[in-house]
Amino acid sequence: MYDLIIIGGGPAGLTAAIYAIRKRLNVLLVSKDLGGKTNYHLELPDMQSYRVVTGAEIVNKFKNELEYLKFARHIEPVAKVEKSKAGHFVIHTQGGGELLAKAVIVAAGARQQWLDVPGEREYLSKGLCYSALSYAPLFIDKQTVVIGEGELALRSAAELATVAEHVHVVGPTGAAMETSLGRKLAVAENVTVLSDHQVKRVKGNGYCNTVVVQSPDGHTLELEADGTFVEKALLPNSEMVAGLVDLDKNGFIKVNCYAQTNVPGIFAAGDITSIYAEQVLVAVGEGVKAVLSAYDYLLLDSGVF
Repeated sequence: MYDLIIIGGGPAGLTAAIYAIRKRLNVLLVSKDLGGKTNYHLELPDMQSYRVVTGAEIVNKFKNELEYLKFARHIEPVAKVEKSKAGHFVIHTQGGGELLAKAVIVAAGARQQWLDVPGEREYLSKGLCYSALSYAPLFIDKQTVVIGEGELALRSAAELATVAEHVHVVGPTGAAMETSLGRKLAVAENVTVLSDHQVKRVKGNGYCNTVVVQSPDGHTLELEADGTFVEKALLPNSEMVAGLVDLDKNGFIKVNCYAQTNVPGIFAAGDITSIYAEQVLVAVGEGVKAVLSAYDYLLLDSGVF
């Protein structure tokens, strides 16, 4: 029986695990990998990385520490979380194992939606990535492409439009363009909106530099790009706790300001939750908050000592 099991090895989960170890809790982190979204980063020719504020260095420090502390990690995906009649939690791993805990932090993150077009996997992180908000400062006076149907794509396009020479937004729906942000982008001088267009291929020479799109009438365009961003809606990895904790309409775990779910003893942190902003540094802070809340719960309700 563990005091605390943390599900997920991304920024939130790693931070929570290291803080839990320093709190002298009997903790285990269970995840398919370590690093999460920080395993993917954008590379560009002659990129000046000092112009980007990220949490990668902090996360890598925690990741390296946890790789050394083998007793505190178990590399395997989690299939389901249940609450037992005795009041503790049962974590079912994908391989059929069962782990018991007095408290749980769910920090399994959210996954990007793939385009599933030729060239995408080849150029992933090489001129093509999934976080315009993180890398916008690198694209002053450059050509950019944002791909997506909804609000996330529009927000990313707006962020890039403040610095880029030009932004092509590929695929927003008519409904998205009727929003306040959509109407603002529609009249921006350095933004071209290609509603209902589909990406057919990404091309490049070492780095992605061209996006091939098709209009609803079948006409093909080739868009030159110094950077391309796929900004489709995130999909939370919350299936393991569906039916156990409250989720919002999009499947994200509902939490309060203490990272608590509606189930006492279950906490959640990072991109899997309903908090604002999908950013590494936000997830790091939420991981700290979750473990501090879990520690208080264990002190008061479960008796760590």
